[in-house]
Amino acid sequence: MIESNHSACTSILIGKNATTDGSIIIGRNEDDKPNCAKHLAFHEEKDIPNNHFKSNLNKFEMDLPTHRYAYSSTPNWSDKKGVYEESGINQFGVAMSATETTYANDQVQSFDPFKKTGIIEEAMVTCILPYVKTAREAIARFAKIIKDHTAGESDGILFADPKEAWYFEIGTAHYWVAQRIPDDCYAVAANELAIQEIDFNDSDNFITAPGLQKFVEEHNLWPNNKPFNWRRIFGTHNLLDLTYNTARVWTGQRILSPSIKQEPSSFDIPFIQKADHPISITDAQRVLRDHYDGTKYDVANPVNKDTAVYRPISVDFTEESHLLQLKGKDWIHWLSLGITCQNVYVPFYPQGSVVPSFYRHGKDKYASNSAYWIYKEAQVLADRSWKDYGLQLYQARNATQQKLSQMRIEYDAKVDKEKDPAKKLDLINKANKDLAHTAVKDYQELIGKLITKQIKKSPLHFRRDPDL
Repeated sequence: MIESNHSACTSILIGKNATTDGSIIIGRNEDDKPNCAKHLAFHEEKDIPNNHFKSNLNKFEMDLPTHRYAYSSTPNWSDKKGVYEESGINQFGVAMSATETTYANDQVQSFDPFKKTGIIEEAMVTCILPYVKTAREAIARFAKIIKDHTAGESDGILFADPKEAWYFEIGTAHYWVAQRIPDDCYAVAANELAIQEIDFNDSDNFITAPGLQKFVEEHNLWPNNKPFNWRRIFGTHNLLDLTYNTARVWTGQRILSPSIKQEPSSFDIPFIQKADHPISITDAQRVLRDHYDGTKYDVANPVNKDTAVYRPISVDFTEESHLLQLKGKDWIHWLSLGITCQNVYVPFYPQGSVVPSFYRHGKDKYASNSAYWIYKEAQVLADRSWKDYGLQLYQARNATQQKLSQMRIEYDAKVDKEKDPAKKLDLINKANKDLAHTAVKDYQELIGKLITKQIKKSPLHFRRDPDL
């Protein structure tokens, strides 16, 4: 198995009939390092002669089409340790998030181990999203890449277009499955192979690698008389799963389907689930911000020091979080930098051509011109004494989130009314700038208030003689 250069993430996919407004939503927390700045990027449609990708992390490389479509993405501040564009929406409204790190069991890997020449997370968005027009076309392109170059690791990949959402999982170097999320359902995934029973006769809802059934049969990996269960055949089922992974799926379903009673440490939590109520974008944000809020497992509550035994969805090593929302021609690339529960999701237009200045700066050390580090600064100040400053941060976050959502609605009305393509693009760029600067400005003001409050918190503070 190829060693991963990334850590754990949490993903959510929501069908169009399961949301309040008929939109499809896919999203994920990208969890890796607590000090790696992420940027926002807009790539224009262009022709690129001799277009070729070569990984800086492994031996994967491939020729790419010479014509690249426009798309948004969230790359690392440097590509020296991998591009990791992670998420985006292209000019045809295809959304992609890559990847949810997963783990395949030793048995299946022994028969078809991952290859050093195979595609890995850092290359996926770059090599797929700019060259497809639908989610199914993205799956077909990915399948061909794996066929021609193999896979280098086990991952879950999210695809969507305005019509449907799909979850694609890699189990070995050559074998994978993809399942369509039913329109009236949602799914939460957390570092396990999640897809369960496969219906090979249902091409509307399942797409699989050629020869998958034969591979399983030849190596006696599953009885022929049992329903083909991908998770059971290819996945892991160990103690780490029960403390690190299953509980995050449980809490996501606890939020969206509270009527269903399940245990956080269970291998039987279903991949596909129905919500108790229509899901809003705020609900989706709530899931990706969750740290077992209101339960005995809440890691942020010191009272729970003996019961907070499960890894939460929102953690300090989240680099960025995104929710990609699609409805007809209306697309939103919601982007949060840093710890999700302490930060806002900015509703960017993915069709933009100019990245707001604060979102194209920042490295692995603090910089005052970087949105990532400004949000981090506020988080660090609040974390110094959460009981004193946590509520103030949450209040500021909620007020800014409401402000941003209202601004986006107002800009949508203007953008929809504008018919001239050049003027529409100018308006979109202005909207993205205003949205970004509003969020940054509000957090800069919060930082000022937190610093002012903390001035007298120094251990060197001493009560002075009143006569001095």
